[in-house]
Amino acid sequence: MTSLDVQPELVSDLLERFLAAESGKFGFDRAVLGLSGGIDSAVSCALAARAFGPENVLAVMMPYRTSNPDSEAHAREVIDALGVRWKKVDISAMVDGYLEQEGIEERMRRGNVMARARMVVLYDLSAAERALVIGTSNKTEILLGYSTQFGDAASALNPLGDLYKHQVVQLARHLDLPASVIDKPPSADLFEGQSDEDELGFTYDEVDRLLVRMIDERFSEEELVRAGFERSFVDSVARRIVINQYKRIPPIVAKLGQRTVNQDFRYLRSWGH
Repeated sequence: MTSLDVQPELVSDLLERFLAAESGKFGFDRAVLGLSGGIDSAVSCALAARAFGPENVLAVMMPYRTSNPDSEAHAREVIDALGVRWKKVDISAMVDGYLEQEGIEERMRRGNVMARARMVVLYDLSAAERALVIGTSNKTEILLGYSTQFGDAASALNPLGDLYKHQVVQLARHLDLPASVIDKPPSADLFEGQSDEDELGFTYDEVDRLLVRMIDERFSEEELVRAGFERSFVDSVARRIVINQYKRIPPIVAKLGQRTVNQDFRYLRSWGH
């Protein structure tokens, strides 16, 4: 095993317990999540199905009119494998209504609108289902800021947030998820031909090897360079982590009074239970 490898059976058990325990504190025993056809959402769905039972999980497919048909096909393979309930909500009309009204052509803005529209759907369905929204963002994405704030980054509980992409793949194989989902190139599928690794400019394997040393093992820049990483790569990844810190913290409240939320008024999430 390398420093990136995990014990999938142990991790799966811990994350299933995490989902059940944290939901149970607030009286929830049902889950809803977006199922994209990608590996991250498939792993979250599998963990939720084990934690709550397949009948208590609603997997929601939310295609846009330009989405790759393979995404829905792969999502359906996961649904069939896990036996969870499912729903399909086409977000084209709601997204296009805003994009056309504002004349938005910029690709990043269009993608962010799609990601946030999907979260509107999930949180509405969570109210209808009395279920918690389960997150699908992994540690690599969170550190790099490769997500949409209040879009795919939003959730009530996130079982994958402390797992690098490499580790998510290990867990997916342990959970016996469809090979079509595990082996395909990662993509948010927000526009035709999109590839995560093309957008990032490096592979997940490359950046995971760097991140586990930089974040978990606290290597200095010089130690990372001596370990074989290009200094320019180390610097660019470090900059991404720093400039995206705002995505990883709650909204900052301006302090005026004696006890300010998230500053002086700070309690555990399960305070009062």
